[in-house]
Amino acid sequence: MKKCLPLLIMLCILSSCSFPGMENQETIQPPAPDRPSESLPEDSPDKRCGDGVCDGPETAANCPQDCGEETGPPAQEGVLWVENPTSGSKLAVYVLAPADWDGAPLPTLILVPGGIGDSSDFTGAGRSAQDMAERGFTVVIFDPEGRGASGGEEDLNGHVGQDGLAEIVRTVAARPEVDPERIGLVSYSFGVTLASGTLARYPELPIVFFIDWEGPANRVYTTHDCSADAPGIGSTSGMAACEDDAFWSEREAETFIAGVQVPYQRIQFENDHSQDTPEHAVVMVNAAVEGDPPWARLDAFAANQVFDLSPLPPMFPGAAGSKLNELVIDFAQELFALFVP
Repeated sequence: MKKCLPLLIMLCILSSCSFPGMENQETIQPPAPDRPSESLPEDSPDKRCGDGVCDGPETAANCPQDCGEETGPPAQEGVLWVENPTSGSKLAVYVLAPADWDGAPLPTLILVPGGIGDSSDFTGAGRSAQDMAERGFTVVIFDPEGRGASGGEEDLNGHVGQDGLAEIVRTVAARPEVDPERIGLVSYSFGVTLASGTLARYPELPIVFFIDWEGPANRVYTTHDCSADAPGIGSTSGMAACEDDAFWSEREAETFIAGVQVPYQRIQFENDHSQDTPEHAVVMVNAAVEGDPPWARLDAFAANQVFDLSPLPPMFPGAAGSKLNELVIDFAQELFALFVP
């Protein structure tokens, strides 16, 4: 029998058989790789144009017959495709429930990636969406416009991307895993712009609260080009010139947060992940307290305080690191308890 084991294992691999304990495992398919837009050479070994499947290096530009509007995105198990009503792009969304989910709707967290990241930001150690799900939440992650497996062009968290996120919220609110009365939005770093812009422009969305981890408040903190004479040094590349007010009018969280109409929690560590100073947290919280959010709080301070920039209030010590996931979970549980009857 021992001599047969290698053969049996190989047969199982080829036939995708399952083993005890694997039946309830939730899986996330990795985002599709970036695909070049240039034409494929005729002798390319990857050239499959005309086979009816949009895959490999094919795109709508180099293979419209496989990747045209009518065919939609490539088939991918575990993906919920949501159409951005503004761009027509298909956005890849992943909905994770606990492995022992019993079919009842759960409190839900929608995670917005930082920088120009995508859903893969939440599939590794330290910031795992699956870890959050195992704490009793439904967790939604997604590839924003022009990123990961999603279609469209990179929008740098502007209005097109915000319109897409709004449609994602509407769509997942109808999912059986999601309690539409208990949905929280959580943004990471520059994701604050996508999240706050969506909430300010679509106040009717069924979002209970907004948690923001160390998001840049405005253009000064977002890009190197605007920060030569300021203490904040941003790192997000590809932004327009500091003087381009039309561009920045779609992408400054300090402005958006003043118009958000749900409770706002800022998470800020003294050693910011991107800035030389954590002062942009004060900029954001002060704008929220003086604006429309009914409740705003910096870290664990009393809510609705306005802070001075000098001296800065003491933020959470050190840097976020592995503590961040647990902190988001703790704040989410608290905010659901505070603001859901």
